[in-house]
Amino acid sequence: MVYPTEEAPEGHNEAECSPQEPGKDSASSSPVDQLQNQYDELNERYLRLAADFDNFKRRTARDRDVQVRAAVEEFAVALLEVIDNFDRALRQEGAGSAREGLEQISKLLNAVLARHGIRPIESVGKKFNPAEHEAVHVMASTEDEGIVIDEVSRGYCMDQKVIRCARVVVSKGKEND
Repeated sequence: MVYPTEEAPEGHNEAECSPQEPGKDSASSSPVDQLQNQYDELNERYLRLAADFDNFKRRTARDRDVQVRAAVEEFAVALLEVIDNFDRALRQEGAGSAREGLEQISKLLNAVLARHGIRPIESVGKKFNPAEHEAVHVMASTEDEGIVIDEVSRGYCMDQKVIRCARVVVSKGKEND
């Protein structure tokens, strides 16, 4: 700071008090420069976080694909045993042994399905339920109307979700003469 009429006070350095020339850095920069620096830092952090998130999405998608493939592989390996048993049953001679072999294969296949949470839907003798049954035929019978009297193909549930509806024949009640 310049003192026009007086001399500078003792211990006062004129270089410290003179205004700084534009373009030179000082310990304390202008508020605009500080805001620009803050903006640049935040923008860089944002770009890094966006890149990290994209990498995370790709990695989780890849991990999910690996898990799905592993689950399918495990299920396929379990079914290969059933296929082997079908091949052995087909090579057997005699009607009695073939029937016995097929029953064993059926039990094995149902056990594999049960291990994976898949269970058959019991239909015959129960009331028709459109969430579990698909009616392929309606016919007169001694059963009450709306009761499943035959199963064309079995339905299955995985946990609590129906994965295939049972195809059934439903009673329309007694036929009037």
